[in-house]
Amino acid sequence: MDTEARTTERDRSSAAPTGPEEGSRFSRMQHRFAASMSLRRTLALGAVCSVFVLLLSAFVVQPFLIPSGSMESTLRVGDRVLVNKLAYRSGSVPRRGDVLVFDGTGSFVQEAPQGNPVTGLLHAAAASLGLAEPAETDFVKRVVGVGGDRVVCCDKRGRVEVNGRPVDEGYLFAGDAPSRAPFDIVVPDGTLWMMGDHRSRSRDSRDHLGEPGGGMVPVDKVIGRADWIGWPLGRLGSLPGTEAFDGIPAPGAAHG
Repeated sequence: MDTEARTTERDRSSAAPTGPEEGSRFSRMQHRFAASMSLRRTLALGAVCSVFVLLLSAFVVQPFLIPSGSMESTLRVGDRVLVNKLAYRSGSVPRRGDVLVFDGTGSFVQEAPQGNPVTGLLHAAAASLGLAEPAETDFVKRVVGVGGDRVVCCDKRGRVEVNGRPVDEGYLFAGDAPSRAPFDIVVPDGTLWMMGDHRSRSRDSRDHLGEPGGGMVPVDKVIGRADWIGWPLGRLGSLPGTEAFDGIPAPGAAHG
């Protein structure tokens, strides 16, 4: 009898519990499974969204953080501009007055600085989303001269001339001179003469005249045209256009 009682007692202790305790345990397992699936879905959705945004930034529209005051007051430090990468994909070319983001390697900087490749890759990804300052080789400036143009500084009133015609640059930073350094150049075909709107705080084509490339930016180094300000919200909108270059004669007229 004692053996039978002990066997029965052992069987009872090894049996799966039933009742409220079992229900509570099953509910916890369901909750953990649901939470795990929800986390996986969230991570998967986040990965898909990240890939989509990176592809959009790489081929269509790229946010670009303005790191300096060289384009004031058109662009301010901390602005995020949206760079239209399709602006020149259908045969059109940069025009005088366009605000461009470009790779200055070979024109504004002679070679890209070396660094940790992993850190560089992470920084490039953050910069492509407008979350970090752009690469040291990326710049934003305004086109003042295109291939064939003769650009001169300055006339008797201190204005830049393009192809013999003075340019009233209403976009310049208030009180800033068009240039304190004289120059007289002809822009080679396939290149651009680029200047900042805040001339006294801008290192641009003027500063690289004596270097290889002469400060001329090849058209194929253009990343895109800055068409909109996306941040801060108080400045949200398209970049204002300019009529400063309306009526500038064709390049041949300057040499005639």
